[in-house]
Formats: sequence, structure tokens, C-alpha cells
Amino acid sequence: MSTAPGLRQTLCYGALGLPLAMAALPLYVHLPQRYAQAGLSLELLGGLLLAARLADAGIDPLLGAWTDRMPRRGPPLALALAMLAGGLFGLMHPPSQGAAAWLLLFMLLTFLGFSLATIVHQSWGTEVGGTAAGRTRLTASREGFGLLGIVLAAALPGLLSADLARGLSLLAWLYPLLVLGAALLAWRGAPALPGRVAVAPARLAAGMGQAWRNPRFARLLAVFAVNGIAGALPATLVLFFVADVLQAPQWSGPLLALYFLAGALGLPLWVRLARRLGRMRAWTLGMLLAAAAFAGTLGIAAGDVALFALVCLLSGLALGADLALPAALLADIAEADAGARQAHGAGAYFGWWNLVAKLNLALAAGIALPALAWLGYAPGATGPAARAALTGAYCLLPLALKLLAAALAWRWRRLLEIRT
Repeated sequence: MSTAPGLRQTLCYGALGLPLAMAALPLYVHLPQRYAQAGLSLELLGGLLLAARLADAGIDPLLGAWTDRMPRRGPPLALALAMLAGGLFGLMHPPSQGAAAWLLLFMLLTFLGFSLATIVHQSWGTEVGGTAAGRTRLTASREGFGLLGIVLAAALPGLLSADLARGLSLLAWLYPLLVLGAALLAWRGAPALPGRVAVAPARLAAGMGQAWRNPRFARLLAVFAVNGIAGALPATLVLFFVADVLQAPQWSGPLLALYFLAGALGLPLWVRLARRLGRMRAWTLGMLLAAAAFAGTLGIAAGDVALFALVCLLSGLALGADLALPAALLADIAEADAGARQAHGAGAYFGWWNLVAKLNLALAAGIALPALAWLGYAPGATGPAARAALTGAYCLLPLALKLLAAALAWRWRRLLEIRT
């Protein structure tokens, strides 16, 4: 496809990002607290989350290369969405006995469906974007709908029930209908998928390794990894921070909604800034804004809801840059490589990309939670030592990592900016 999709096609393509992102919030934010309340220790919970996320991340490059070899992307997408809806339903209904085994089983099922659906959706946008500007708009549409999905996932449980656990249960019942509606809208209105997405390599391993032969990809992935860890730590710990430092757990839903809504509303700003300044410069600016927001969090004390809402607003605006710009840069890199080889390979690129994104979250859960327990923090603890440990993990380390990622992005900005 040589021309960029129109507005209607762009919006229909992005619509599928809404239910995918709705699943991500319970998986990466609510799940630790949900199963801690079910009786799992932080050490066991952190270990299970780390194991499941490592297993999930490890299969992403294989899934990506496999989808590149498929004659059509539609059947893998349908299978993935069914697995995702069923797995999420199981996760939101833990049993009274055997919660650890239940958590591991349904995490693996849900993560597999989520991974496959995400890779197919990302590759679809890369292959039909037409131009760099078109791919940026498709990425922004996908991530914008994703942020709206996260806002819904943050707000709906509280609207459905005053009890968060019951609200999450009701959300899991509604979720399959949302998936079906968004999938039909994307399938009927988005740019048509190519009938033959790739020339299959001689071996699956060849497709998996193609991305690493591209020096641009390796450097972009390094920036993405450092920046991603900086964002994964607060995402894992935000509910604990709101409950035990801010001491306002009743505000957790509205604060999350504000954060993600700010990200969605800020997406057009980052698209315009990218057009004026270049995507690497705009992304660097977003990282610096996030670092400033983290620095402001250091002064938070019990009851400072308004101040923390401002932090959520600023860091949410910065989130828009993280969502729209690096994935669009990757799409350009993948498409340029595909043009040189005369074979599509976006799935393999996004497989490795998603592996790193999930490793970031796995490290945040598998290291931060046990480390907090070792430092003496437990859910519900509000003493000075517990607050200091939680504040350091939530604020100081992400601040340092954001600044490092911004420095790397600025250093490599000319190499990674592809204009087509």
C-alpha cells in the first residue's frame, strides 16, 4: 500500500487497541493486589508473576516470526482474542483454594492470547501504513484507543460495584462483548490486510534473527528498554503508593483514569510535535517531562491528593509520547528493512519489541515486590521506614532511568529518525 489510510480507516484500525489495552490494566496493575488479597505472599506472588511474564516474553519473537510466515493474519488474530477473553475471565475469579496454580495457569493463557493479538495488530498497522506519517497516525490511533480502553478499565470496576474485586469480576463478564465489537469494526473498516504477508524464510530462526541484523533496531530497543523499566516500576507499585503513602485508596480509580486520559488527550500534541521537531526529539521531550513529574512525587505525603493528581496529569501527558512515537519509529525501521528484502517481517520486529516490553514489567514485579518485602514493607504499612522504601522504588529509580533513556535518545536521534 503506497498511500496513507484515511481518517475512517485509521480510526477503525485503532479501535481494536481499546479491548487489548483494557486487558493490560488488570493484568499489570490490579493483578498483584488482587492475588495479595487472595492470600498469596508478596514473595510468592512476585515469583509467579516473574515466571509467567518471562515465559510469555520468551515466546514473543517466535510468535512474531510465525505470523510473518502465515498466508493470512486473520485466523491467528481470532484465536488470540478468544484466548485473551477466556483467560482474563479466569484471572478475575480466583478460587478460595489453589490460587497460586490458578494464577499461573490463567496468566499463561491470557498472556499468550494478548501477545499474539498485539503482534498481529502492530504488524497490520506497519504493513498498511503506506508512509512514515501514515504509520505514525495508525500508531497514534491504536495507542489512543488503547488509552481510552485503559481509562474504561480503570473506571468501570468502580462504577460497576463499590467493591473492587466484584467490579473486576463484572468487567470480565463484559469483556468478550467488547472484544467482538471492536474486532468486527476493525475487520470491516480498517485497511485490508495483504493476502500474502511474507515470503517464508527457509527456517523460522532466520525470521526471528532478521531484526538483530539491523543496527537501528538494536539502538532503538536499548532506549525503549531503559525507558520502559522506568515506566514499569510505578505501574506495578501505584496502587500500593496510593494506599500507603497517599493513604487515599478510594482515589486509586479516579487517579488512574486521570493519568491515562491525559495520555490519550495528549496524543495529538505529540503527533504535531513529532511533525515539527522530529520523532526522536519529541520523544526525548516526553521523557524529560516524565522525569520532572517523578521528581514532584518525592514531596507527596498522606492526604496530598491534589498534588498527586497533578503528578498523574503531567506523567500521563508524557505517556502519550512513549506510546505513539517509539512504535512508529520501529514501524518505519521494519518497513524499510522489508522494502530492502522484498519480504514483510514486521511480526519478527514486534515480537522482539514486545519481549523487551514484558521483560520490563517482569523485572518490575519480580524484583521490586520482593525487595520491598525485604526492606520491611508490607501492604497496609504506613510507618516511616515502609513509606521511605515505597517512595524510593516508586520515584527515585524511575527518575534516574528516565534521564538515562533521554540521554541515549538524544545521542542516537539522527540515526533512528527515518523520513519516508
